[in-house]
Amino acid sequence: MTTISDVTPPAEVAKGPDAGPVRRRRIMGAGKQLHAGPVTYVVLVLFAVVSLAPLLWTTIAASRTNARLAQTPPPFWFGGNLFKNLDTAWTQAGMGTAMWNTILVATSITVGTVLFSTLAGFAFAKLKFKFSSVLLMATIGTMMVPPQLAVVPLYLWMSDLGWANQLQTVILPTLVSAFGTFFMRQYLVQALPTELIEAARVDGASSLRVVWHVVFPAARPAMAVLGLLTFVMAWNDFLWPIIALNQENPTVQVALNALGTGYIPDDSVIMAGALLGTLPLLIAFLLFGKQIVGGIMQGAVKG
Repeated sequence: MTTISDVTPPAEVAKGPDAGPVRRRRIMGAGKQLHAGPVTYVVLVLFAVVSLAPLLWTTIAASRTNARLAQTPPPFWFGGNLFKNLDTAWTQAGMGTAMWNTILVATSITVGTVLFSTLAGFAFAKLKFKFSSVLLMATIGTMMVPPQLAVVPLYLWMSDLGWANQLQTVILPTLVSAFGTFFMRQYLVQALPTELIEAARVDGASSLRVVWHVVFPAARPAMAVLGLLTFVMAWNDFLWPIIALNQENPTVQVALNALGTGYIPDDSVIMAGALLGTLPLLIAFLLFGKQIVGGIMQGAVKG
């Protein structure tokens, strides 16, 4: 009869006279929290300064006059014209309408891209149907086509629909993303167990309930990342909006383009407009950055 004292502890199973103590030290050190050294902090501060330098320079230039920006050396500290230049840029570019249009466009594109990409990624990852590999390769292949090639036929198509200079011209062509579909497919292949879907099917769940109660919760971290990337890309998009829209119904990037016109462009006002166009993204990241990063880390731990 085997007693508890006869069972060899796991730390002493390894071969060699020092294997037990070495393993004990490893186990005892596994729960300790790692601390960053001085070099780590220096590197992080350096990267933070380099990353914030463009925003800092934009703010400094927006607070100066155009004449001061033309002097050598350029200013390296803030001036007193920030609010004046912001007001001028807001008025000249019609930033109120542009901000509202861009929020509507970027939000619609983000919601549509995340929703459709998640559904398509789930279908490619977990559903079996004919020609799935061919369709997936065709979807990925569209990423290799330069978007400039589609500008002319897309504009003619939108003109035939009577949507020229309207926001749906910018929203509808970008509601589906090949990158988003591939991104979600690769994530769901590993993060969503097939057994979980089969268990939901056995319990009598319909396809809609499987997607809502199984797929979406499992894909939430990847959806947060894709939503953030899509919102930033939609907010900063310039090529297609400048072709499809005019100054009467612009997005932020189209409105900022109007600030650069004139015989002598006012660089300080242009920088003020660029700062206005950047502030909503900064505010959104400050408000939702912790949730997004938390979702990313949650997905990484589960993976």
